[in-house]
Amino acid sequence: MSQQPTSAPRRRHLLDPDAPRKAPDPEALERLARVQRRVISALILTTIFHLTVGFILAAKTEIAGDRVDAQVVLIVVGALFWVSGVAAVRGLNSKALLSTWLLTGLVPLVAGIWWVVLA
Repeated sequence: MSQQPTSAPRRRHLLDPDAPRKAPDPEALERLARVQRRVISALILTTIFHLTVGFILAAKTEIAGDRVDAQVVLIVVGALFWVSGVAAVRGLNSKALLSTWLLTGLVPLVAGIWWVVLA
């Protein structure tokens, strides 16, 4: 008797037209989207923080002492980047763009002017 060759079992990780995937759970998708928004928000704020500190350090180290106007402009630009980053995070999370969180831009502004110009 000759034996018929049996087909190899299907591998589970490949697309199987006889067993379609389950529809994704909307609740699980919402949780995933929420986590993604939080991670992106943290990345935006970290990047903006480093950019703002970089502008303040550049104002302190790269601009000669007699160019106070250039130092202040760099500090203001850094503070504006901070405010735009906060607004971007609020927009990403579907919050109102105008809020008291934008006032946190005064912290690098005041601290930068105190450290660079007055100290």
